[in-house]
Amino acid sequence: MSSEATPISFKELALSAPVYKAIQDVGYETPSPIQAASIPPLLAEKDIVGQAQTGTGKTAAFALPLLSRLDLSIKQPQILVLAPTRELAIQVAESFQVYARHLKGFHVLPIYGGQSMSTQLRQLKRGVHVIVGTPGRLMDHLRRKTINLDKLQSMVLDEADEMLKMGFIEDVEWILEQTPDTRQIALFSATMPDAIRKIANRYLHKPIEIKIKTRTATVETITQHYWQVTDLHKLDALTRILEVEDFEAMLIFVRTKNATTELAEKLEARGYSSAALNGDMNQAAREKTIDRLKKGVLDIVVATDVAARGLDVERISHVINYDVPYDPESYVHRIGRTGRAGRKGQAILFVSPRETRMLRAIERTTRQPITPLKLPSRQDLADRRVTQFKQKISDTINAEELGFFEGLLEQFQHEHNLSMQEIAAALAFLAQRERPLVVKEAKEPKQLRMPKEQQRREPKTSRAPKERQRQTQHKEQKAFNAPKEERQKQTEPRSEKPREKRKKSESDVDMIQYRIEVGKDHGVQPKNIVGAIANEAGLENKYIGHIVLHDTYSTIELPDGMPKEIFKDLQNVRVCDQKLSIKLDGSSSYERKPKNESKNKPKKPRSKSRKFDPKSSSGQTKPKRHSRSA
Repeated sequence: MSSEATPISFKELALSAPVYKAIQDVGYETPSPIQAASIPPLLAEKDIVGQAQTGTGKTAAFALPLLSRLDLSIKQPQILVLAPTRELAIQVAESFQVYARHLKGFHVLPIYGGQSMSTQLRQLKRGVHVIVGTPGRLMDHLRRKTINLDKLQSMVLDEADEMLKMGFIEDVEWILEQTPDTRQIALFSATMPDAIRKIANRYLHKPIEIKIKTRTATVETITQHYWQVTDLHKLDALTRILEVEDFEAMLIFVRTKNATTELAEKLEARGYSSAALNGDMNQAAREKTIDRLKKGVLDIVVATDVAARGLDVERISHVINYDVPYDPESYVHRIGRTGRAGRKGQAILFVSPRETRMLRAIERTTRQPITPLKLPSRQDLADRRVTQFKQKISDTINAEELGFFEGLLEQFQHEHNLSMQEIAAALAFLAQRERPLVVKEAKEPKQLRMPKEQQRREPKTSRAPKERQRQTQHKEQKAFNAPKEERQKQTEPRSEKPREKRKKSESDVDMIQYRIEVGKDHGVQPKNIVGAIANEAGLENKYIGHIVLHDTYSTIELPDGMPKEIFKDLQNVRVCDQKLSIKLDGSSSYERKPKNESKNKPKKPRSKSRKFDPKSSSGQTKPKRHSRSA
């Protein structure tokens, strides 16, 4: 069914008294369309398939009814939520905690890779009612038999299409098979590809289908602008926007983890309370940053797409796309962090001339025009600063006791035979020295007068050899250290002839080019391939080399010497519902040996582990503690 109508209030929905009280505490009054359509069937213990975009209130749509049916006397998991990322798992767990604030003795546990297993085991032993987890870590627990699902009442697959893209779909099916046949299932997905539809048909019992057409509704409350990158450096453009815009809190998106730290530090140096949010941060640091943003201690957070997924802070009034996202869907997810709960939001996109096509694609996806932004001029900045300066003087006169200072200035006036106007002007000059009221044009280095993406390579004669080498190494290292979700899409090979083997990559490892049978026609993106191979082989991101997408297949560079058992497993891995069927590029077998293998290099023994470490000194694979973590 497709429904946009909502009841007058949550009171009309048959939620339990403690849950309804929590809704009142939070301030919710009218359910969103997905909530109004999902809550009644979930209360009636029916399976549902919900199709709705991020930011439409899906978490409350399943958490509120499932909590209303919870039996607190049973200290075993009764609700299980599967989420594609640790960030979303944590966000969903936090929402459950908020909605269950009046359920005495309630316990929810987020489980995900990267967190201490002993901590999770200790909390499981204490007893939990709700588990929110990523597929990899949940499989670890089920294999260890540290999670008992005998009392499971309901299971939720949140953002199922994202789990498909990340290569988790077979894991999801395995987990579903470990659950009781009597459990209720709620499947939520922004899109409904065939693989997700097959799961719904196989595991759900007569599901009620709910489709909420809210692609444009998710951004209706958001005013969207773009700024055409010209000869002005992006950082200075951002600084001007920060000065002129009245914002409560701001989320700035960049592409790489390094960029989050660099930009946050530069904004701090300019006097803004800012911090980075990226995948390198441990969970405690991430939660602390988000909490500071919620409490108003921080005003600006610079984040990557993955780190910001699931972030829900109402006071975010502005989203700045400092770097253009890789696809329109990412843009929708980004700007969905503002304009929450019916509030107004502002979204600004920085676009270079060669990124205009992406701008048009975004407009087609959102079905809304994105209007050009007139960047504040130096005069606008000066006017703004003068207005703020005058207001500060007025506030000080009205709020402070100034008798002592009046006497001090009168004494100074008599001693130096000056007018009070001259003294006031000198004090005003001192007060504005750090932030001049007369804005002078910044003298930028020539190479910074256009964004980094557009800079042309300078002639070799313009740099010393050592400087050229250092900058090249930095660029290559930054590209290799980029996380799999943020690795830039490589759609065209550099030459017609593919490289069969690359001698010593940036990670000091020989690389060989392989062919995999999934390509652009299947809807694959490099991040999907990286995620699947990294999880299956236990391979660090820096050891996954160049990926070139073709129509029906792709090529990827992987370290030489991959164990045969891992190679065999990779052949059966599915990405976008296609088997990788990996093989050496131009060959149908794995038996070809490296041409330039050192005679003194020890023979690599067969390893029984699932993790491949190309830099192991002995050539052996290192044991992996857990088979896969999300």
